[in-house]
Amino acid sequence: MPPVLLALRRFPNPRLTGIGAGLFASLTMFVLACLDRLLLDGSELAYGLLFLPVSALTALWVRPADLVTAPISVPIAFAVGVIPIAGGTEGFGGRTMALVTALAVHAGWLYGGTLIAGVIASVRKVCHLRARRRRLLAQNRGPGAERAPRTPNAAVPVRAVRAGQAPAADVAASGARRTPRP
Repeated sequence: MPPVLLALRRFPNPRLTGIGAGLFASLTMFVLACLDRLLLDGSELAYGLLFLPVSALTALWVRPADLVTAPISVPIAFAVGVIPIAGGTEGFGGRTMALVTALAVHAGWLYGGTLIAGVIASVRKVCHLRARRRRLLAQNRGPGAERAPRTPNAAVPVRAVRAGQAPAADVAASGARRTPRP
């Protein structure tokens, strides 16, 4: 295997819930923004560049059941992290205007990180669905597994009709009584 793939395999692989991924992204961006303010005097370029890998990690670390939350939580994390570097005058109104201005001015970083999270989450979802389909097909085609032929208009399962034991609920739902085949 190439050394890059070996290095990626050693990388941590946590599975965060949707809320956990949102908290991870928000806290990480807030801490990075505070460090940016202390070390780089609130550089928006550094903050934007740091936002992109956090977006990717959030989409990679969220569990498959919560993949839809990654592109939603990433913009919230960006807004939480902008608070320390936005600046503004004293008072609620001045800080709010500085926050809104910073979000508007740096919308490119926001869209870029959201796009990264959305693409990664979408690719992971497609891969997860394909793997699930392959697993189900492998289970159905295993030894001893019978596949009943599908009839498009039958409300009662074919196995139940052949056995002559159609459940009452299925017969009532179909609207017609079927007679078992000899």
